[in-house]
Amino acid sequence: MSTFLEDFLQLTTNLDKIMNNLLNKTIIKSSAILLLGSGLFFGGCSSTSSTSTDNSTTTTSSTTLSLSAAVTTLAGTAGSSGSADGTGTAATFNQPYDGTVDNGNLYVTEFGNHLIRKIVISSGVVTTFAGTGSRGSADGTGTAASFNFPQGITNDGTNLFVADVGNHLIRKIVISSGVVTTIAGTGSAGNADGTGTAASFNAPGITNDGTNLFVADRRNNTIRKVVISTGVVTTLAGTAGTSGTTDGTGTAALFNYPAGITSDGTSLYVTDNINHTIRKID
Repeated sequence: MSTFLEDFLQLTTNLDKIMNNLLNKTIIKSSAILLLGSGLFFGGCSSTSSTSTDNSTTTTSSTTLSLSAAVTTLAGTAGSSGSADGTGTAATFNQPYDGTVDNGNLYVTEFGNHLIRKIVISSGVVTTFAGTGSRGSADGTGTAASFNFPQGITNDGTNLFVADVGNHLIRKIVISSGVVTTIAGTGSAGNADGTGTAASFNAPGITNDGTNLFVADRRNNTIRKVVISTGVVTTLAGTAGTSGTTDGTGTAALFNYPAGITSDGTSLYVTDNINHTIRKID
């Protein structure tokens, strides 16, 4: 593992530990708002989408939330990490990072266990949807596939898309079958545009509009676009290897560690981490 990736993952782990000390490794529900150990995302904004602070899915329609502010634990055992499936507090997690909602189910990237977990929102039943629990990059079905520190997750109503940060890959999971494939990335850090595994990323975050994936390519200081149907990857904005604060069009604009990305169906919004700014891309 590269020195940078070790440092990056250690920084993320330290932040996660702080959050987990506060949140006790549980998934907390407050009406339609769900708060995970490292990400805040909103359920109920549309039937197939949600939003996260770091890696977010696109909202295609808008629903005003009506909240009583009553907070309950949907799943997880307070103060105890693990990987046990079960119902509600009988289940355990290890650094749950991000989530997306589809058809009454919540899908969660579990950073510490290298897993994708599924929670039936109505019952709190937790199962392991994909991943072996050990670091790896194998494609396969369900628990035959492996991930390496998965972070961002989004869905288009048919597939889940995962930013597999430790592998520098974009992974696709067919919701109906659990089949995991690699949609883009070589498995090594890089900034090459191309099709599928000819393209490369460096610590990606993710969102989608139903046709394209948009990737906040953090260490490359770029915003990338992936056509879902073909896997063609292009650089939408920013210049790889160059950080800055410049506004502009496409590669004339500059970012400095764009950490998170989301959309309102019209524009993209980027958390430009080291610049301490929120950027908008039309």
